[in-house]
Amino acid sequence: MTDSRDEPLVLGIETSCDETGVGIVRGTTLLADAVASSVDTHARFGGVVPEIASRAHLEAMVPTIERALKEAGVAATDLDGIAVTAGPGLAGALLVGVSAAKAYAYALGKPLYGVNHLASHICVDQLEHGALPEPTMALLVSGGHSSLLLAPDITSDVRPLGSTIDDAAGEAFDKVARVLNLGFPGGPVIDKYAKEGDPDAIAFPRGLTGPRDAPYDFSFSGLKTAVARWIEAKRNAGEDVPVADVSASFQEAVTDVLTRKAIRACIDEDVDHLMIGGGVAANSRLRAMAEERCAAAGITLRVPRPKLCTDNGAMVAALGAEMVARGRAASSWDLPADSSLPVTEPHVPGEEHDDSHDHVHETSRKNLYSS
Repeated sequence: MTDSRDEPLVLGIETSCDETGVGIVRGTTLLADAVASSVDTHARFGGVVPEIASRAHLEAMVPTIERALKEAGVAATDLDGIAVTAGPGLAGALLVGVSAAKAYAYALGKPLYGVNHLASHICVDQLEHGALPEPTMALLVSGGHSSLLLAPDITSDVRPLGSTIDDAAGEAFDKVARVLNLGFPGGPVIDKYAKEGDPDAIAFPRGLTGPRDAPYDFSFSGLKTAVARWIEAKRNAGEDVPVADVSASFQEAVTDVLTRKAIRACIDEDVDHLMIGGGVAANSRLRAMAEERCAAAGITLRVPRPKLCTDNGAMVAALGAEMVARGRAASSWDLPADSSLPVTEPHVPGEEHDDSHDHVHETSRKNLYSS
């Protein structure tokens, strides 16, 4: 039997948007998941303000790392590597996380792994349900992304099958919530109201579901506009807007399209597992509909618990641990924060024959830990 202490112990840092996440995992076991969120600060602006997010990350970084280490019951010197979201995301926010990861890796003499935010959302499911099947079909739905991805190898081979051509699902939830005067973020509050409404009350459109449309791409801009116009017509007529019915009907349209396309991709690619991740994966109706449709199609559904669906450091640590376990190359010290890092790059390795990374590690050990 393998001693769990032989599995890589990795700390992950996530700062792609408005949450400072620090996670620590040993192999596929979650030891700590500390999060500091600035969402309340952004709420009064109706959306995330990049500069505010960056400043919040600066303030929260060290305390959140210390909290994660304490929760995990490990010392920083015990770590086998530091992983960090290198992209995609908000440029300034990413830069804070990448800079912090470099500083800790340098000071501790540990390898640095710059990883992809989207690939991390897939890999986090290993902390919930064990090793990912290969290939894995993943439906990622969040405020910035609605994507169907095929991952034969989460550390080196992630293939985009389809993505949103306008508003992502999470953006649509936020914008509809704003029209309904429900505040920000929109996902949780619409989910709450939808439970009291009739999903068949209003026939909202399903974008890109025609026979000639791209089979795996998504479009929610037209749906958002249709909802806004329906609400405007009601208000102009002096009628009350049935918030619960609007929420339920809108949510039904979104989840119908997401699950329909995901099931089709699984069948077309002959993949018998579907993983759903990203913040919108916490939506109760999406989970229920996916479970029903996967069961009918003979597909095994994997969805992490809601806390692991939203942005967090645990997902970054999970992918970093997988990089270490598979012997993937560490990143160079010039690792950039890339706001448009493509999902086809699960991580950003250093030059194959560049030994400067190890040399700097030896230098840092000598500078900081020698007597």
